[in-house]
Amino acid sequence: MKPQDWTKVLAQYRAPNTGRSVFELTITVIPFVVLWVAAWQALSISVWVAFSLAILNAAFLVRLFIIMHDCGHGSFFRSRRLCNWIGRCLGILALTPYDVWRQTHAIHHSSTGNLDRRGTGDLPTLTVDEYLNRKWVGRALYRLVRHPVIMFGVVPIYAFFVQNRLPVGLMYAGWRYWLSAMATNAAIASLLGGIFWVGGVDVLLFVFLPTMIVAASIGVWLFYIQHQFEHTTWEHEAHWKLQHAAFYGSSHYALPALLRWFTANVGVHHVHHVASRIPFYRLEEVLRDHAELADCQHITLHESLHCARLHLWDEGRQRLSTFSEALSNAKHA
Repeated sequence: MKPQDWTKVLAQYRAPNTGRSVFELTITVIPFVVLWVAAWQALSISVWVAFSLAILNAAFLVRLFIIMHDCGHGSFFRSRRLCNWIGRCLGILALTPYDVWRQTHAIHHSSTGNLDRRGTGDLPTLTVDEYLNRKWVGRALYRLVRHPVIMFGVVPIYAFFVQNRLPVGLMYAGWRYWLSAMATNAAIASLLGGIFWVGGVDVLLFVFLPTMIVAASIGVWLFYIQHQFEHTTWEHEAHWKLQHAAFYGSSHYALPALLRWFTANVGVHHVHHVASRIPFYRLEEVLRDHAELADCQHITLHESLHCARLHLWDEGRQRLSTFSEALSNAKHA
């Protein structure tokens, strides 16, 4: 079946269930708050106990971010207004200006896999020719950014703690995006100020920061695997087709059941990109009803580790390659 045909088939799964949405939000928010308080209280016993609980709580923060993600697509509740206000509140917890993120994420969906429209809501990816045409400084910087330590260690901190403080990508797109960024910043500052006033610097260092940094790293890793796999697809505008790129340029990250719960089925990304209005809790229903989708762009947890070594898009071979592999092939060519 062609990707455009799947769009019609999957339309029947778009309707959210209000009760289920409330339930999913509740069973994520309550454990998040409880673990936050427990980690805070644990500081009086042991910094390491508090630190461990904070890291555990990162998993619930990831799930809250993905619920925010569904709100951004208008798929979590029938009311777009309710989705937006829930999303804005969750954006404060995730250090993300919701309205800015929603727009840049929409751009990502509308331009995924398009070599001529890179740069908004995606990760930096060069073709082999683009890499070879850069001077040594440009090559070195690209290698640095794509190194796993930087990509999954430094980039998440920069994205959530620095970049999100401004409407990057929408700086000249109107006042509403500046309002989103500045209002989120003010809410975060008030929250952190209150935490510092009541709990002191230890709560910020050993509870707040570990939760945020680990969650941010997990988030970037998930986003990376969703699109940066060997047989993804990239095309120039002349040959690019949205539905083809949405389906074949997105993976099915088949995680174990527990991780699938914490990541709110975001690994079923090929279905999500073809039909983004499907609530995350209905994606498993889609796979049950259409088993053939489970095997498309299938990547296991073990296989995903190899993806961290893929850095350059080889246009000739139509695959994402390692530096050594891509450069060796270019040399022989």
